[in-house]
Amino acid sequence: MRDLRVRYSTSILGYFWSILDPLVMAAIYWFVFTQVFDRTVGAQPYIVFLLSALLPWMWFNGAVGDCTRAFLREAKLIRSTKIPRTIWVNRLVLSKGIEFLASIPVLAIFAIFAGAQLHWQVVFFPLAIILQAILLVGVGLIVAPLVVFFRDLERAIKLILRFLFYASPIIYGLSDLPHGLDRLAAFNPLAGIFALYRSAFFPEQLEWFAVVVGTGVSLAILAVGIFVFRRTERSVLKEI
Repeated sequence: MRDLRVRYSTSILGYFWSILDPLVMAAIYWFVFTQVFDRTVGAQPYIVFLLSALLPWMWFNGAVGDCTRAFLREAKLIRSTKIPRTIWVNRLVLSKGIEFLASIPVLAIFAIFAGAQLHWQVVFFPLAIILQAILLVGVGLIVAPLVVFFRDLERAIKLILRFLFYASPIIYGLSDLPHGLDRLAAFNPLAGIFALYRSAFFPEQLEWFAVVVGTGVSLAILAVGIFVFRRTERSVLKEI
């Protein structure tokens, strides 16, 4: 609640800023692929195809980016409180997740105007949210303490996120990749998560292999994150 209040207290547009970025990105990619190059990629309507992955990507990108400063920004509070220190990561994942949930009506509006049909696979939407939250907590528990010791890691993560944007099926689908490469791309946990989101409007985009592999990778990252956090917690408190 504090994070959301601070973020929007001095902003006139408030909520609209959280959805403006993905809308602008979606408009750019829609124009480039459908108007300039006239390429057949993803599924139609393409704007809904884009937004169904761009909006959860903004959650992922924002939460990971904020986690790089989770302990450095709140150093005094972390040292002076005895609450479980994983909360400094979990709160960022949750606050960005709430922003994502608040952006879903935008996706619904575009789907209505573009004539996208809603399918029963929309029941997988909550599953995608849970899997993404698990993945983000795991990544956050790895990133947050390591940045305290290696400050250059914050810049490196920005570059990794930029690469991951194009390496994830956001502006394209897994089915658009060459045969064999789609199997390799499934080990990117975001591939299965985005497939679950998109299946609400594009059931043919649902690749269960990517979902199963992505679930396993997400759980593994969470386990590694818990291990790293527990091993570094005392050292982090000394460093900050």
